[in-house]
Amino acid sequence: MPALPFRLAALVGALALAGLAAACGSKPAGPAAPSATAWAVVDGREISGDDVDKAYRRTLQGQAPPSDEEVLNAKLGVLNELIVQDILLAKARALKIEVPDAEIDTAFNEGKKNIPDAAFQEELTKRNLTAADMREGIRRELLTQKVLEREVTSKIAVAEDDVKAFFEANRAQFNLPEPSYHIAQIVITPVRDPEVTNRSGDDATSPELAARKAQMLMERLKGGAQFADLARDFSEDPQSAPRGGDLGFVPVSALNQAPPPLRDAVLKSTPGTVSAVSGGGAHSLVLLVAKEDAGQRDLSMPAVRDGITNTLKQRKEQLLRTAFLTAARSDATVVNVVARKVLESPGKMPSLMPAAPGGAK
Repeated sequence: MPALPFRLAALVGALALAGLAAACGSKPAGPAAPSATAWAVVDGREISGDDVDKAYRRTLQGQAPPSDEEVLNAKLGVLNELIVQDILLAKARALKIEVPDAEIDTAFNEGKKNIPDAAFQEELTKRNLTAADMREGIRRELLTQKVLEREVTSKIAVAEDDVKAFFEANRAQFNLPEPSYHIAQIVITPVRDPEVTNRSGDDATSPELAARKAQMLMERLKGGAQFADLARDFSEDPQSAPRGGDLGFVPVSALNQAPPPLRDAVLKSTPGTVSAVSGGGAHSLVLLVAKEDAGQRDLSMPAVRDGITNTLKQRKEQLLRTAFLTAARSDATVVNVVARKVLESPGKMPSLMPAAPGGAK
């Protein structure tokens, strides 16, 4: 059964509106206590346990049920994404950004184009979801993407002098002594990593969670998510994650010494293709960006100029995005109700949610 696309953007931070409530001659009113169903409160807006459970069900795969601790860990990750998304949606409302129904229709149909209608409906029923649930998830993701495009991407420019300076400083890397392959990767390990440097702090800690995470990321890629963004948000490789998974050009001689599944995934792919490579409970999503013959490259070649421009643009975008999201998050008031409950009850599982389909709680 093909997995359903899960289109929840993994974004960090946002911009929120602040308000003051005061009465003449009285103290400002404090925030209302969260309701019994609230898992988090963002600037007075509640995210319910049902919201989290519904989003979590979109990521379930046909594998052995995880433990209670693994389920709660996964749901806390989903909750963090929903918190971030909620803040960005508030920014979208303030900016009067909307998503036309036609865009949602296109994304929805693209996501399920390889799934027969009967199988699609059967899978929705099994997960206790509806087509409307999926469309709403798409709408929310598209809105958050539009916010970041307006507030970050649209403000990035790369000067010609910057391109020339980068080429001169890195001229040697454009002289390829043998055929080489430009590769990017997202690494997922089945154990707790000593250092997690991705933007979301996400870390799969078991083979089941690693497999589920790999499948979720493949679905997001199929849904149009950018490989570099997902690598920065979720890759567990501390060296390449901050660079969007970019490994640069790897000579064919080095690829021939790599494990056969990884070697074949690269050598047999066409540029733009993402391959999933698994082994020992670990997973790598490998993007073949380009392949180049041996020889010296220069700025007269469009591929060289475009590659440098994209590299510099990604660096600028990463910096501006981090600054925007960090400043924005400081303006938001977030109360993570569930995280506090977990911290207050170490050693036992707090009762928080109804059971999800498939035995997960």
